[in-house]
Amino acid sequence: MIAIALIASMLAGGDGQDTPADAGAARPTIAYKILTRPERHTLDTSGRFEGSAKDLEDGFVHLSTESQLTRTADLHFAGNDDLFVAAVDLRAAGEQLKWELSPRSGLLFPHLYAVLDKALVTGIAPLRRDDGGRVVLPAQLKAPAAAASPSDDRDPG
Repeated sequence: MIAIALIASMLAGGDGQDTPADAGAARPTIAYKILTRPERHTLDTSGRFEGSAKDLEDGFVHLSTESQLTRTADLHFAGNDDLFVAAVDLRAAGEQLKWELSPRSGLLFPHLYAVLDKALVTGIAPLRRDDGGRVVLPAQLKAPAAAASPSDDRDPG
């Protein structure tokens, strides 16, 4: 089943490095929301972000793991170079966060079934890419490696 998900991911334009739905890997504690400048301004000034037009249409705020960011930026923000990445504390999101299968890629994505409150955001930085076009996160947006504990390895679902 993992092989099928990886093949589907590659056919959908992935590099095979994302987490397939049934990989059983520990889930990250930080996910990311790509924001346009006006969306970031809304979050900064009001302390909350209701969601993009697509988020509102789907009924949840779309988030991405670090390994999913480049694909998300390429698919949904092509041609927009004035973007920001907000790091979202998934533990603080609690029951409002659900990991759900994308029918397009066969990958699990984190979805926030609530507004994105600034209290959940651990940092925001401009979206940057390396020479190969991959999104590169600054260290301050990444989850600290020391934050993982043996209890984080339990099956979340």
